[in-house]
Amino acid sequence: MHFSPPLEGVGGGQMKIALIQQSNTANRADNVAKLEQNIRVCAAQGAELIVLQELHNGLYFCQTEDPAVFEQAETIPGTSTESFGKLAKELDVVLVLSLFEKRTAGIYHNTAVVIEKDGTVAGKYRKMHIPDDPAYYEKFYFTPGDLGFEPIQTSVGKLGVLVCWDQWYPEAARLMTMAGAELLIYPTAIGWESTDAEDEKQRQTDAWMISQRAHAVANGLHVLACNRVGYEADPSEVTNGIQFWGNSFVSGPQGEILAQTSNKDEENIIVDIDFSRSEIVRRMWPFFRDRRIDAFGDLTKRWIEE
Repeated sequence: MHFSPPLEGVGGGQMKIALIQQSNTANRADNVAKLEQNIRVCAAQGAELIVLQELHNGLYFCQTEDPAVFEQAETIPGTSTESFGKLAKELDVVLVLSLFEKRTAGIYHNTAVVIEKDGTVAGKYRKMHIPDDPAYYEKFYFTPGDLGFEPIQTSVGKLGVLVCWDQWYPEAARLMTMAGAELLIYPTAIGWESTDAEDEKQRQTDAWMISQRAHAVANGLHVLACNRVGYEADPSEVTNGIQFWGNSFVSGPQGEILAQTSNKDEENIIVDIDFSRSEIVRRMWPFFRDRRIDAFGDLTKRWIEE
């Protein structure tokens, strides 16, 4: 368990948050039971906001394209929002879930759901950027999100929830922040192919952390990245499976690491954050003041032709 002292800031606005980094098996009931236990542990330590990793109820099934996997999808509201809603209400916490959403026949989403302290659904975000890479065949399962980059208002603040592959896109982080997000939150499932060389593994992990810490700096707010950990085999045996690299972390608005897990262990992060830090940092680094919005029109293009 990792603890961090409260940050120095002006006035109040402090809150204890938690990230749960977990390894999963094919036994979904066991995975959910372990999550519930860790949620209780974090709540007992005073966490008001608890973030779970991407697709936390089961294995990361996107290593293969299997139509039978669609049976795992659920409606929102549905089974998970009901069960985790009861837990949130009992413990008086806000939960960030990550679910395989069945919207209707043939339309499925990778959806983050925020559960309020009273157990209700505060809002949801459908993953906008959908990868299609070896062992990450998400386009087979997920329709791109259509809810935009809209923060979710909760009793603990306005949460800018994005999901995994969204982490690489500064535009997503910027738009969430411009819409009033007070935190950026990334449920994640990312790891190494087991045959990757050690130096390549380090480059990948560094790039992942650097990109998200840069979102914190460029937008002047905290970033919460909650990744899974452990090895999951490729059912097709085309690859050697994924070793999820953990390294869940909380970054402050200057990119400073407030807490971080290892790359191999199941761990909970519990850390105090101070919302007033954003105001302080943005006064010092006024990036929003100096943005040349009159010159950014080409960002809506795929590429700028010569």
